[in-house]
Amino acid sequence: MKVEEVNLCQIQEWYPKFKSVSIKTIIHQLPESFVDYLLGGSGPFLLPVSVSNEDAFPNRIHNADEEEDYQVSEGSGDEAEETSPPPSFPELELKVKESIESLGGAVFPKLNWSAPKDTAWISSTGTLRCTTFSEIALLLRSSDSLFHDLCHAYDSSDDKSSSRPQNFFLALRKWYPSLRPEMEFRCFVRGKKLIGISQREVTTFYPALLEKKNDLLLLMQDFFNNKVRYVFESENYTFDVYITIDERIKILDFNPWGGFTLPLLFAWEELDQILDDEDGVEFRIIEDRCGVRPGLKTAVPYDYLDTSPGSGWDQFLRNADEELQRQSRSPEAGG
Repeated sequence: MKVEEVNLCQIQEWYPKFKSVSIKTIIHQLPESFVDYLLGGSGPFLLPVSVSNEDAFPNRIHNADEEEDYQVSEGSGDEAEETSPPPSFPELELKVKESIESLGGAVFPKLNWSAPKDTAWISSTGTLRCTTFSEIALLLRSSDSLFHDLCHAYDSSDDKSSSRPQNFFLALRKWYPSLRPEMEFRCFVRGKKLIGISQREVTTFYPALLEKKNDLLLLMQDFFNNKVRYVFESENYTFDVYITIDERIKILDFNPWGGFTLPLLFAWEELDQILDDEDGVEFRIIEDRCGVRPGLKTAVPYDYLDTSPGSGWDQFLRNADEELQRQSRSPEAGG
């Protein structure tokens, strides 16, 4: 994988080209001071001081009567010690507030590549839905998964010269409360050909997908050939889509081929070995309850499980797959 291939999957790179077939998004370049805050360089975990009284996490007004809250008085023989002031990013906050309002009052945030899915539990709704700058800052600052973007974006690139991109961006995407998880799919492109599609949400068996499988495949093939194939510059990559009730397709994201991108119902080894076939696309969905990924019966999103060879989750999933195969071969399986 090349650095250029990774860079093309940054949302600020691909979104302008696919704006008409994606979720409405507003993108802001982040000041380095805010990036330093996300990395923990600003000291203790403090939410930024808000310039808005309507923020979900209001900060107290600092006045002279509360000076001791911010400063330790001199003691006998001790030097005066001041605590670090809470961080503040007024310009960024005002821009974010305007963006949230223009996107209907609620957004979900992500950086160049990743969203803070691992911190959804910390929000009051248990989702990535944000209505204020403080809510966004809380999710981003609490996220371990965003360290991929901040520090490890190029770890799988064989021509990397840096561990991080030159600039970071905050993408605010319009929040839709009623998206159906079974209608998200990951498409695998090799040599500019669509070779595989996987159900994105592999924690649940959705019987309705069995009836729609052929129609959904034709929809995504047509979308790829007409909207993606000759626009996205990479030869090998993946992209995630959502299919609406009226059968419109929206691009959710692009990801590099391999590396930190999960193959879901495939394995990278088999994707690499799929022969070029002008007419054939392998479309995989969970076709019965036994096909549900066991490792997903946890609170950990699948994209943040370490399933690399030799990891604990890798061995667990292998053992679970072997057990499912053994049960399916047993005489009792049909009864």
